[in-house]
Amino acid sequence: MSLIDTANASDPDWETWQGKPYPKTFLYGLRMTEWLLQLNPKPPETAFLAARAQHTCRWLVPRDHYPRDRKGYLEWRTFLYRLHAEKAAQLLHQAGYEEAFIHQVKRILMKRSMNRDPQVQLVEDAACLVFLHYYFASFANQYDEDKLIDIVRKTWKKMSEKARLAALNLGFDRECAQLVQKALVAK
Repeated sequence: MSLIDTANASDPDWETWQGKPYPKTFLYGLRMTEWLLQLNPKPPETAFLAARAQHTCRWLVPRDHYPRDRKGYLEWRTFLYRLHAEKAAQLLHQAGYEEAFIHQVKRILMKRSMNRDPQVQLVEDAACLVFLHYYFASFANQYDEDKLIDIVRKTWKKMSEKARLAALNLGFDRECAQLVQKALVAK
C-alpha cells in the first residue's frame, strides 16, 4: 500500500478535501479504501490493493488525449484499465508479491468477470460509490439532464444490490437526488 500511495502522491493535480490539499489520485485511493471497507470491513488483500491502485498514475494519460465522444471515452477508459493494472503489477512485484496474487489484482483492475467475480464486483461497487458520493455533483454542473440520467443509469447497472442500497443513502443535494430519481424510473 505504501508503494501505491507513493506513486499516487506523485499526481501533479491537487484537490482540497475537508480543508486539506491532496494529490488527486492519492485522494481517490483513500476514498476507494473508505468505500471498500464500508462495503466489506474485511476484504481480501487483492481487492484492498486493487481498490487503492484503481487510478494509479491516471494523470499520465489525460482524457483530452482521446476524442471527446463516446468512442474516445471508451478507448481512454480501456487504456487506463491496462495502465492501472500494469502500474499496480510493477509496484506489487517491487513489494515481493507472488505472481498469482499480482495476476488477481490485475484481473480486478481490468474489470474481468464483473458480476461473476465477487472481488471485481466489490471494487467496482466502491468505484461507483466514490463517483456518486464525491464526483457526481460536479458532473451535474457540466452536463445536461439527459446525459446525467444516462450516466446514473449506466453506473447503477454496474452496481450490486448492496451498493445500490448504499447509494440511496448518500444524502444527495436536491438537484442530484432528483436526477437519480429520474434515472431510476423506467423509461
